[in-house]
This record gives sequence, C-alpha cells and structure tokens, in this order.
Amino acid sequence: MNPKLKILTIFCLLFVVAAPASAFTAESLSIDVLENGDATVTFAYRLGWAEKFAVFFRIADPATELKNGLESNSGKEVTVSEVTPDSAAFLIREYAHISTGDDGVTYTTPMLSFASAEEMLSDYWFAPLISVDLSPAVTTVVFPDGYTEYFYDSIEIPRISHTISIP
Repeated sequence: MNPKLKILTIFCLLFVVAAPASAFTAESLSIDVLENGDATVTFAYRLGWAEKFAVFFRIADPATELKNGLESNSGKEVTVSEVTPDSAAFLIREYAHISTGDDGVTYTTPMLSFASAEEMLSDYWFAPLISVDLSPAVTTVVFPDGYTEYFYDSIEIPRISHTISIP
C-alpha cells in the first residue's frame, strides 16, 4: 500500500473515532388542532454532521421516520405537507376526538410518545455514531379557540381534553 494512502487512511480513521458524536435534536413540536379535529403538526429539529450526510445520500429520511412515529402513536394516517432541512410538517386527519355536550364542544387529543422511536433508533447499525434526543425543547398544543398547552423537554405529551363553550 502506498505510504501516502496509509497516512490518509489512518487520518480518516482517527477523525471518525475522535470526532464528537453527531446528534438529531428535537427543537420544537407544534400541534395545531383544527376545528374539524384534524391537526397540523410541525416538528423542527437540528441535525448533526452524520445525519446531514445520511439525509444527503438518502440513507435516512427524518420526515418519513417522524411520519411513521406519528402514525403509530395516533393510529391515524399522516400526510407529509412540507419538508425543509430543519423541519417537517404533517397533516393528521381526525387527530382529536370531538364530542358535543351541554358545556360546549370538547376536543380530546391522544397521548403522544416518542420513547419507542428513540429506542428503535438505538438498534440501528449507526447508533453508536449518533446521539438522538426526540424530546422537543418546547411542545405546544393549540386548540381552535387559541387555548394553548405547553410542555418542555418532554418525550411524552399526555392526552389533553379542552372544551370550547358554545355561546
């Protein structure tokens, strides 16, 4: 083997071993419940160098992984609306259960957890090279009347019920 090639190979291996772990970090999650019970969901994230490399070469697709996670959590079909390098937006039909009573219209959202997705990612071959944090720094759930629930650094969002009074 050529001595220059050996040195280059050793340098590359040292770089990979000594480089800090790359990361997929959830920045924010916004769930906007629409009047008909559908929801628009926007997930903003930050990718490390390894994830950007994987996305560029189509080894990984964060939008597809998030779509699958949302479908498994909600039990509903999820449509990808928009994908950018640092976010993905989705539409979930019939996300919130709607019931009408004497007090008004009650919207109930399902519990949402990314714990199983985080655990599943740890089984991939590239898991030792990355750090995954699927607990968004801030999650907002906004109902049609503007009422908002906030959650911070939480990998699970509880089931939420909110009643909108009918005048």
